[in-house]
This record gives sequence, C-alpha cells and structure tokens, in this order.
Amino acid sequence: MRHCWLLFLMACLCAGCSLPPSGPLAGCGNGVYYWRTTFSLDSTERVFLRQHHIDRIFCRYFDVVLNDQGEPMPNATLAFDAKMPDSIEIVPTVFVMENCMREPYIDSLASRLVRRVLQMNETNDISTTGELQIDCDYTARSRQTYYRFLERVKAELAARLSPVSSQLSVTIRLHQLSMPAPPADYGVLMLYNTGAPERFAERNPILDMRDVKPYLKHLKDYPLPLAAAYPVFRWQRTLHGVSIDHVAQYDEILQAKQAVEAERDDVRRHIVTYHLDKENIQCYQPEQYEAIYRH
Repeated sequence: MRHCWLLFLMACLCAGCSLPPSGPLAGCGNGVYYWRTTFSLDSTERVFLRQHHIDRIFCRYFDVVLNDQGEPMPNATLAFDAKMPDSIEIVPTVFVMENCMREPYIDSLASRLVRRVLQMNETNDISTTGELQIDCDYTARSRQTYYRFLERVKAELAARLSPVSSQLSVTIRLHQLSMPAPPADYGVLMLYNTGAPERFAERNPILDMRDVKPYLKHLKDYPLPLAAAYPVFRWQRTLHGVSIDHVAQYDEILQAKQAVEAERDDVRRHIVTYHLDKENIQCYQPEQYEAIYRH
C-alpha cells in the first residue's frame, strides 16, 4: 500500500511532463529570452506569457565589451520601465564578447559582473532564485580562459548568495558541442543563427537543418544538462543592396526540435524561445507556438 501511495505522489508531481525531474532543470517549463535595452511589456506580450505558461525569462541585463583602452566594460545596460511579472522567474543574462577573455582581467571582471547584476536586482526590486546566465561565443582559442572566468563567476555567486541558492547557466552554440563542457550547472543549446550570413542567398542563416545536422553526433554524450532555445524572430539583412526580411520557417523549427530531442531527453524538459517581442509573436500562430513548447 505504501509503495502504491509513493507511485501516486510521483505521478502527481510529474503531471503534464513525461520526464522525471532531475538536476538543475528539474521539472518541465517554458521560457523566453528578452533581448532589448528597455524592459517593458505591452498587452500582446503579457497575453503571450500567460497563454504559453512562461515560467522563466532570460533577461539580458547588459553586454561586456572592450573599451578604447582594451579593458572590459558594461555596455547597453537594460533600463526598467515596467515591473517584472511576479509569477515568472527572472534569469539575469549577460552577453560577454569573446575578446574580453584576457587573462589579466578575468578575476576582476567576474567580481564586477556579479556585483553589478546583484545591484541591478536590488535597485529594481527584482526577486530571482539566484541564477545567472553567461552568453559568450567562445572558441577553441578562448575556451580555457573563458572556463576559468566561469569558475570565478560561480565562486563569486556562491560567496554572495551561498552555494545552495546560486546557479550558473551558459549558452551553448552548436560548434561548441565538440569541446569539453564549461563549468556550469547547465547550458541552453542555441538552435538559431546556425548559418553564415554570406550564405544568405542559398540558406536561411537563422536556422537551416543542413547546418544543424553535422553537430547532432555530439549531443548524446555531451556531459552538461541542456535546455533548448528556438528562433522566433525576424532578421532583416541587406544582400547585394537588397533588403530581405527573414524568419525561421516553422517546419524547420519543428525539424530541429525533433532532431535534438531524438538524441537526448533532457532538451525537452525546458524549452525556450528567442526572443520576446510583439512583432516576433506575430510571426507564428498560437497553435504553432504550442507545438514548439510541447514537452
């Protein structure tokens, strides 16, 4: 009888999600990236958050770039014109340019970055669960320095928030799957901007399965827990003097989703779209978003 009762409780906890909770991405959830310089939500965006049960916003707080003296500094800091939704977890996200990964700066940069994020939370009365995400297009050349930087960020978070209440996540681009995993709690696999812009005439640089397939072989054995992020945005490019407004094809998004989920189960546990914007929302029908967010 006791055994049956435990099974019943487990079934209740996992309702609505076919995967058991485990690791830093326990349970199932839906997320969005917010990648603008002013935080404000209009009625269309608020309806979208409710309609698709968004429980996590990966919110870009600022970028880190090199100044004229060759030193890392914050840039394009987010201004808050609206209150964050109380029911949604906010994950501060910082984009770091690869050229900022220079050995003399990483310790001080990690300390200043964490301090700035926590100050922005306090100033704007933002309650988070202590997670911070770092977004960096690192390469084999910068990987070791970047990983040491992440270790320092993780240590700074633990010192200021305690190891129990802090968590570090990172973005993972397709080409980074072939490298050793970074020292983070989990990664968000970016299934967008997969192609080279110079191929724009023959392939969609936002998402083309021909660009994704060569990297799928690395997914199954990649040692870091993963979520997945899919493109729902417009990209206007000028090619040979012609302006082209482009979006990822819905069928292509579903193909990418099915392909990565076939390789490993955890990527369907938490599904993210990039990025929240009224114009982007109108690119797809509500039922198409439901299919993208389906666990």
